[in-house]
Amino acid sequence: MPIGITALGTYVPERVLTNKDLEGMFDTSDEWIVSRTGIRERHLSAGDEFASDMGVRAVNDLKARYEGALEGVDLVVCATSSPDAYFPSTAALIAGQVGLAGVGALDISVACSGFVYALSVAQGFIMAGTARRVLVVGAEVLSKIVDWEDRSTCILFGDGGGAAIVEEVPAGYGFQSFVLGADSAGGPSLYKFAVADHIPGVPVGTGNAMLGMNGREVFKFAVRVLADSGTQALDKAGLKGNDVDWLVPHQANVRIIESACSRFGIGMDRTVVNLDRYGNTSTASVPLALREALDDGRIQDGDQLLLVAFGGGLSWAAGAMKWYGGRGQGTHAAQAEKVAVSG
Repeated sequence: MPIGITALGTYVPERVLTNKDLEGMFDTSDEWIVSRTGIRERHLSAGDEFASDMGVRAVNDLKARYEGALEGVDLVVCATSSPDAYFPSTAALIAGQVGLAGVGALDISVACSGFVYALSVAQGFIMAGTARRVLVVGAEVLSKIVDWEDRSTCILFGDGGGAAIVEEVPAGYGFQSFVLGADSAGGPSLYKFAVADHIPGVPVGTGNAMLGMNGREVFKFAVRVLADSGTQALDKAGLKGNDVDWLVPHQANVRIIESACSRFGIGMDRTVVNLDRYGNTSTASVPLALREALDDGRIQDGDQLLLVAFGGGLSWAAGAMKWYGGRGQGTHAAQAEKVAVSG
């Protein structure tokens, strides 16, 4: 049974924080940030906007683009690093606000790898016969968990959401392979405390209550696992780098993406990059990049895609898929309609 994505919607908050804005907050510069990360601006949620809001508005965008997109959905899977609460799940909060109250709903917590993980989980539920159509959401308000006095980390992150319908697709389309992994030995390099005030490798009482990161270690890890997991996903699917029409990576740092591309042998001209305008939106970054490449016509029906991501945990995920455009690529909703469904 071939399974793939048949609909896709996204959302980012209205407020934009540019590098120039950051220059007025602490000692940094636009040139310094761009040269090290490739990021020029990011979108930040309002004080009363949370991960569930990002998810609901991404689902509303999906509904505006694809008529009847939520009909028959029997499971909601939400990947998030910044949930509204420990419980109820952010997935359940989203489901209740988009007309899906009562369906199964669960969260996935593997940081920035979460959206690709969630696609794999959705595929598994469908193949097992437990679900027929799954709504997969990646939703983040990272601006609410970063330390705004730590210029090395707060410059990196933004907020947003993405939503996809996963279901059976025609033969020759859909997911071809997934590679998932995690290694807690790397946890001290990228973490966020919850109930515990420590994790193995971080001395008790020394950790930051907000997101903590060792950028140098994360960079080295990311370059390696993006290349390794992506290569493994291609191998499992019987593919090579030159078979890939579009690489869609997690949008964390342009230098990480460039290094991974060189290892794949996939040129930047075949890589979807939009982090300059959104920063690192964690679980929302892959759907935001996918949606942009669909809207501008780069990704077409039948294109071979490779999705790769890494995140806290440390975790990683990769997936090969043949894009199915049979439901249409999703039309641009009229601006007034988008405001109505997103507001």
